[in-house]
Amino acid sequence: MTLPRLYPILDSALLEARRCPLEIAAAAMLEAGARILQIRHKMPWTREIFEQARRVVRLCEQAAVPLIVNDRADVALLLNAGLHLGQDDLPPQDARRLVGAATCIGYSTHNAAQLEAAAHEPVDYLAIGPIFATQSKHNPDPVVGVDRLRAWRSLTARPLVAIGGITRENAPAVLAAGADSVAVIGDLVPADCSAASITERFREWQHRIAQ
Repeated sequence: MTLPRLYPILDSALLEARRCPLEIAAAAMLEAGARILQIRHKMPWTREIFEQARRVVRLCEQAAVPLIVNDRADVALLLNAGLHLGQDDLPPQDARRLVGAATCIGYSTHNAAQLEAAAHEPVDYLAIGPIFATQSKHNPDPVVGVDRLRAWRSLTARPLVAIGGITRENAPAVLAAGADSVAVIGDLVPADCSAASITERFREWQHRIAQ
């Protein structure tokens, strides 16, 4: 699997706080050139959020861009989307049996031992983090840092997504340390959230991390 250098995560709580509908943010990022999207919804999946996600699925299908759902294998299956799992979610082997061989599965790791253990899991890419301090998680794992990322890159041959506190300013150093992609939540959604401001911010990101 080849990952784009920028991996946008649509966090429903952040978008709600900034009064930006999920599908508006998704459409703006796709318009700006996003090549993958993830929906991160930590609350119960109500009918309303499921219908919003279904509209994002249609946008992604039109753009030929994969959509990933965080945590929930059942929702990913219903939406015909990819799946991203955390250490406390359904084990990857069980999730693979549920969603099938063709579905993309990502898997979060937070230290060297988890990264090495993930080599035996039936997943397509791995995430490592938090690279920096982050406000997007309650009780986050210890910060990895750029130096550990560089040292641990050799522990896996899988595509590696760095996540946690990554901004336009520090992303180039993270990619230079060996990450194939950087996952970003907060720094992709301006406080004055609108389709135009998200598109502008996304294009600024593309410029900052261009090879």
